[in-house]
Amino acid sequence: MTQRKVSPGAPGEHLVRELAWVHGMVRRDLRTVQELAARVASGASSTHITTTIRSLQTRGPLWQLRVNCLQYCQFVHHHHESESAMLFPALRRADPTLGRTVDRLESDHKKVAVLLDTVEDLAKALGDGQNADTRRALIGALTDLATHLLEHLDFEEKSINPTLRKWRKWPWQ
Repeated sequence: MTQRKVSPGAPGEHLVRELAWVHGMVRRDLRTVQELAARVASGASSTHITTTIRSLQTRGPLWQLRVNCLQYCQFVHHHHESESAMLFPALRRADPTLGRTVDRLESDHKKVAVLLDTVEDLAKALGDGQNADTRRALIGALTDLATHLLEHLDFEEKSINPTLRKWRKWPWQ
């Protein structure tokens, strides 16, 4: 396979760096797991094995933070997409007086989506964890997300729970 050269300032250069970072981690952890398997076969102590497993890059705190942030953001995105597609139309049908409330909830979803995207971008940028600015920015983005999302959840529950209490099942079931 021939390699094509791309200038270092190419638009996808950050993707190349991210892929190299992930592949580097996969390579290191594979070597470690292979060494562990050999040590287990030769009777190494469980304490040594456990300590080594904890040192795997894919179990490290920055990697776990990254994975957890990304999974959380995807979950909230999916939850809001489902509400917008199924719950909100059902609420409008069940109680037309909720129209302005649902409009606000849909607007909140758009703002939360932007905040989630920011958290995702910063989580992806954690890389090898050497950038303190990225860590600080992630903390700020999570704080912004929490402020808006928690307010949104409280408003949603307070506003739609009376209607939900009249239902026996979700309208799409």
